[in-house]
Amino acid sequence: TKDGRKAGSKSYMWVYRSSNDKEMVLYDYQLTRKAEHPQHFLSDYDGIIVSDGYAAYHKLAKEHPERFRVAGCWAHLKRIFATSIKSVGKETSKGTVAEAASIKISNLYHMDNKGKDMTTEERTKYRQEIIKPLVDEFFEWAKAILPKVPTNSETGKGLQYAINQEPYLRTFLTNPIIPLDNNAAERSIRPFCLGKKNWVMIDTIQGAHASAIIYSIVETAKANDLKIYDYL
Repeated sequence: TKDGRKAGSKSYMWVYRSSNDKEMVLYDYQLTRKAEHPQHFLSDYDGIIVSDGYAAYHKLAKEHPERFRVAGCWAHLKRIFATSIKSVGKETSKGTVAEAASIKISNLYHMDNKGKDMTTEERTKYRQEIIKPLVDEFFEWAKAILPKVPTNSETGKGLQYAINQEPYLRTFLTNPIIPLDNNAAERSIRPFCLGKKNWVMIDTIQGAHASAIIYSIVETAKANDLKIYDYL
């Protein structure tokens, strides 16, 4: 290939999705997972980035605190405890720390969803008065229970992840439009992950860039409930 790498070398498709009434889904093909890629892609962006705990986004916020603020993903955290529960089965996991953590996070989602139809002002107040105490209680509990859980266990890793990501997981409390997770972006990358199995033998850089453009157009159309064929 032109970049000197063998065909079949690992590359990455980054996906960015807006979180407002007019949705945008943008794909960006890159050779690596380096922080320089989102830094370049988001060079004209000021605002909030909702992501999992990937350090590339945290680096952006630390280097440009006047431009970026990172909000953590509660779904990513819950998934860690769900994996622990799945590994032993629901019956066996009853009464465990993993189950308790999962229930607390589910309740947080349930309570926050009750405010989804509120005005901006109402939701801001609701999150501070109702949701913040739930978040406070979760982290107090996590810090208290952590010493009693094996550090190398899936549950232990989940608790440590939560504590390490606490500042980012709390960001949603400061702004009523911030979602609790980046599931919308994850849903957007899924069609590409499914589709790539059909073109596994196609290995040109130009084709990868072209697919990023095509997927951006199609997935943005889908996100805005447009008839894709007619839109194209």
